[in-house]
Amino acid sequence: MNQHTAPVAAKDRFESLDVLRGLAVLGILMVNVQAFTMASNAYVYPPAHMDLTGANLTVWYITHVFFEMKFITIFSALFGAGMLLMVGDEPDASRKLHFSRMTWLLVIGLIHMFGLWFGDILVTYALGGFIIVFFRRMSPAKLIGWGLFWTALSGLLMILLMASFTLLPPDMTAVDVGMAYTDEQLAELVGTYQSGYLQSRIPNAANGLGNILMFAFFGGRIVGVMLLGMALFKLGFLLGRWNVRNYVIAAAVGLGVGLPLVAWGGQVAIDHAFSLDTIWVHTATNYAGSLLVSFGYAALINLACKAPWLKLVRMPLAAAGRMAFTNYLTQTITMVFLTVGGIGLGLFGQLERVDQARLVILIWAVQLIISPLWLSVFRFGPFEWLWRSLSYGKLQPFLKKSDA
Repeated sequence: MNQHTAPVAAKDRFESLDVLRGLAVLGILMVNVQAFTMASNAYVYPPAHMDLTGANLTVWYITHVFFEMKFITIFSALFGAGMLLMVGDEPDASRKLHFSRMTWLLVIGLIHMFGLWFGDILVTYALGGFIIVFFRRMSPAKLIGWGLFWTALSGLLMILLMASFTLLPPDMTAVDVGMAYTDEQLAELVGTYQSGYLQSRIPNAANGLGNILMFAFFGGRIVGVMLLGMALFKLGFLLGRWNVRNYVIAAAVGLGVGLPLVAWGGQVAIDHAFSLDTIWVHTATNYAGSLLVSFGYAALINLACKAPWLKLVRMPLAAAGRMAFTNYLTQTITMVFLTVGGIGLGLFGQLERVDQARLVILIWAVQLIISPLWLSVFRFGPFEWLWRSLSYGKLQPFLKKSDA
């Protein structure tokens, strides 16, 4: 059997990949929580829903600077690296397993998107996975070139879309262009989610279909970052193989340039009260800056993985990373229970940004505690086990004592 067709054994795992994946799956919730608890347009146009003053504005700014697009970028790069780790760069039978994995990921993603939450990333990852496998034999330089090309292309399309608002007549409002809602529209949307599960599937399905269509225009960012992740895997960056000096330089450049750029863009948005004619500024600076910040974060994690005295800190993050699929889906299940009426508490439209942040921190704590405890008994998280079993076409060993 080819070495890439069997599950990765614990002794063969790269700790840096697991810790990075754990950090990423936790970090994306701080951004996703907005789409779970608020009207969807509030992600792109923050004044669209809920209070945006005082502490709530501060939460938005912190989220924008340190979280938005940063952890999904790391997650996407790791997806590309994981594909390379599984398939390798030689033409062999492991490609069949890869396509089986992507097919089942697409199926699970569609169930997740339309059954639970429109913001699903699994469908996008599956579609990207079908594409990037054909790039896997390229050199790191070519992967970086193609990765930056697709990333820049999506970025250009997104920024042009946002910049088009500068051409609007001065009296045109955010409601007029569909970025904001009337009071009646908000009341109807909130009431739909609070009233019950079936009722909420209508706006959820509409947003889900929109996200699938968006892949045709903006999927280049995800595919591009996956290719960059493949390059960084081949270069040894994601595997902790660079020396301390190079990781320090990478962190200094990534964070030293990226964070001020994103912070400045966010401040421009605040200073102009998120006016439509300046919305492209914080969109553009974050689009570019998030690549640098993500690179800096990854460098810091690899530095931390070289420090023996941080092993106890890394352990729960690594466990959360090994269960990233389960943790991602259970985040959704938890948030749907909290926000949708009928099957849950119906808190949609009731949690301000400060409350959202507190909730996220609580979920982080729970997942960091449960993940290592679960993996002390089981080989995989439950959804990892399900995905593997479906991909291999047979039930995989689940309990640790069943290891050969």
